[in-house]
Amino acid sequence: MFRNCKTCGFKFVPGDEEDAKLHKDFHKNYTHGIALKGWRNERVVDMDSLENGRVILVVNDDPPAHIKKVQEVIKMMESELGDGWIYHKHCKVYLFISSQRVAGCLVAESIEKAYRLVSNSDAKSDVTTTTKEEKSVSTTLQFGGVSFHREIVRKNHSTKNERTSEDALLGAVICEKDAVPALCGIRAIYVTPSNRRKHVATYLLEATRKSFCSGLSLGHSQLAFSHPTNAGKLLATSYTNTESFLVYTTNSL
Repeated sequence: MFRNCKTCGFKFVPGDEEDAKLHKDFHKNYTHGIALKGWRNERVVDMDSLENGRVILVVNDDPPAHIKKVQEVIKMMESELGDGWIYHKHCKVYLFISSQRVAGCLVAESIEKAYRLVSNSDAKSDVTTTTKEEKSVSTTLQFGGVSFHREIVRKNHSTKNERTSEDALLGAVICEKDAVPALCGIRAIYVTPSNRRKHVATYLLEATRKSFCSGLSLGHSQLAFSHPTNAGKLLATSYTNTESFLVYTTNSL
């Protein structure tokens, strides 16, 4: 009889020594981060405000060992965010290293355009109208359904069919009709459970903002976010200091 760990989701057979060891290793990697002591030629992003830890940038033409570690981290992220969409070879990956473990990861990509998110008050009104008419308003773009689906899978203990206005907003990111030029898209941000609420995500965003474009530091509001979850919206709003931050659709893998 298999048992699921309520914290990390690992399936194991109680009393089986091999399963117990596998669960222990996976549980530690999930809660504290995958082990990474460092590399001799690692690309460290200069962060004056960062005292405990460092941020490493990994790109596709880095040594195989670097790419293998990134893939290991991505696999761990997929266990919580859903698989098959987070990473492709043109991405830049930022790893936050603390206590010789990957405490957080940000995956970014080059983009050409993004859309400004409609404020919460306007979005709620639009969602209500859309629900009643059972179609999208022509002056808005709606996407982000993948993000909504990922959250529902993780929280499938809920059996309620009716959703509140806030729940509805998780399933549709409503933005302005006209696109604006953009350079950097944030595909995904992940922080291990034991390192959350320690500003790790903010440090990763800062590292990306300062180093994504060679010789150019982007403004906070110039970062665009793909398929933001509810928590992602809160982070983006706090970091950019606006509810009308930039969003975009991810490119096909």
